[in-house]
Amino acid sequence: MNIVGIIPARMAASRFPNKPMAPILGMPMIGHVYHRSRFCKGLSDVWVATCDEEILNYIHSIGGKAVMTADTHQRASDRAAEALLKIEKATGRPVDYAAMIQGDEPMLAPAMLDDLIRPVLENPQIQVTNLINRIEDDEEFNNSNVVKVVRDREGFALYFSREPIPSKRKFSGELPRWKQLGIILFSRKALLDYIGLTPTPLEIIESVDMNRFLEHGLRIKMVETAFKSSGVDVPADVPYVENQLRRDKLLNQYLERK
Repeated sequence: MNIVGIIPARMAASRFPNKPMAPILGMPMIGHVYHRSRFCKGLSDVWVATCDEEILNYIHSIGGKAVMTADTHQRASDRAAEALLKIEKATGRPVDYAAMIQGDEPMLAPAMLDDLIRPVLENPQIQVTNLINRIEDDEEFNNSNVVKVVRDREGFALYFSREPIPSKRKFSGELPRWKQLGIILFSRKALLDYIGLTPTPLEIIESVDMNRFLEHGLRIKMVETAFKSSGVDVPADVPYVENQLRRDKLLNQYLERK
């Protein structure tokens, strides 16, 4: 099975301009994500999808693979879909599944990608999987940069929001609280179908790609992973991530390849 990792990345991020090239322990953030993704044995290959020559040139400089995409994409999923077709053309090999990996996850554990892939190996009828972690504190639960999700009894997504869900206003007990990690596996068909779907009101209101699938009646399997990862949303997140990475055993296996 040909499962390709695609890392969408662009410089024009409103909350953190030039974020993919922001240095973390001396290496651009996108470099950490690229190298760490390549340690996942379940992926046939890893590509960066970007509309910026600076990112493209950097990835090529470290011996990586990158593809240029349009600068008009508003959603990472749209960029990944364009990249999938270009990767197939460049390699001459059809892609069975595409793992969309966020370029602002420099602490990515390769085993997280194994968790992401496992459900489709067990049940090929599953078209989309999405990694989640438990939310441990109210600060994270109330943070609008964290995308929350609620699931049905079979583990499929019901709704995604940047607001705190489920509501605690009328319930004083303990409810499971989940956040999506933005690491998503699509079948080829699902990803290409996605770009043909009309953007939806809840997708736009919440600024969450996955609501487009839900509003069009498609199912997303949410997969809990035991591995924790701290994404970088704003510049203030960088020092924390650097401190965590200094204790990371994987770091020394790739950091010299800046």
